[in-house]
Amino acid sequence: MKKRGIGIGCMWYGIGNTGLPNPSSAFVEWHGDGSVNVLVGCADIGQGSDTVMAQIVAEELGVPYEKITVISADTLITPDGGATSASRQTYISGNAVRLAAKEAKRYVVSGAAEKLAVSEKRIGFAGGYVCVDDNKTELSSKDVISECRQKGILTLGHGSFNPDTTGLDPETGQGRPFGTYAFATQVVEIEVDTGTGKIEVIKVVAAHDVGKAVNPLLVEGQIEGGSLMGMSLGILEELNVENGRIKNPNFDSYLIPTALDTPEIETIIIEDNEPSGPFGAKGVGEPSLIPTAAAIANAVYDAIGIRIYSLPISPEKVLAALEK
Repeated sequence: MKKRGIGIGCMWYGIGNTGLPNPSSAFVEWHGDGSVNVLVGCADIGQGSDTVMAQIVAEELGVPYEKITVISADTLITPDGGATSASRQTYISGNAVRLAAKEAKRYVVSGAAEKLAVSEKRIGFAGGYVCVDDNKTELSSKDVISECRQKGILTLGHGSFNPDTTGLDPETGQGRPFGTYAFATQVVEIEVDTGTGKIEVIKVVAAHDVGKAVNPLLVEGQIEGGSLMGMSLGILEELNVENGRIKNPNFDSYLIPTALDTPEIETIIIEDNEPSGPFGAKGVGEPSLIPTAAAIANAVYDAIGIRIYSLPISPEKVLAALEK
């Protein structure tokens, strides 16, 4: 007999290192041809941080994305960006590159204001042109930069960011260990075969607060990938260790999901502005996998009325619970 169940899992998760200094830094140089070089230490390991850094700088400077060149994670030339871990790079390195872009921009703002005889507060940039009160003028950014260069002014900026955190009090456990937190709820629908104990995940609905989705497609990919990892933790992956040795080191006995195991995943991006993040953004990497296994465990209970507290919830555990 096959029984269906629905379960909910919720989570909150701190972004960055726990109660420790967590800095990142960057350099931004705005060139006379309108292009921009960004030097930042964060390593893009497939999550798309190079793209996000370029988008943040492009937004800050009003420069087309295609004009941005990001050089990242080169210890010979880039400043320290900290580890690509703790779901921190969009939030922390993103702030660093935005601050660097702001510093590079201030020279151009000053030059444009002088040339147009207006207050610096009225100056902005869009599409490679100078704007006054959000209205695009005929004056291009590169013309202003060229004049800055002729005066010996380099349009170069440096930025660094370290979130406002404190250590935890050893006696009370109180403190402010993270600059911001991610929140999420996932709902999972499963089917349990009571004859074999096999669990099939039918659908995952994943709602995640990401602050601001700098790149919605990348955010969606993170959520989908994390949900699949969480599903794998919930019903497949089990490391067997005996006397300090791994007993199942190969993929014939250590099971991971394939494309055929992937359920329908519906992502819901919640944009609740984070004041301390770059344009309101914060991390979404690890939070995407945290609620899934808990939601699966709750769905199993909904389907068969039995609580199973150890992961993964394998067919053997299901059959043993049903028999008991």
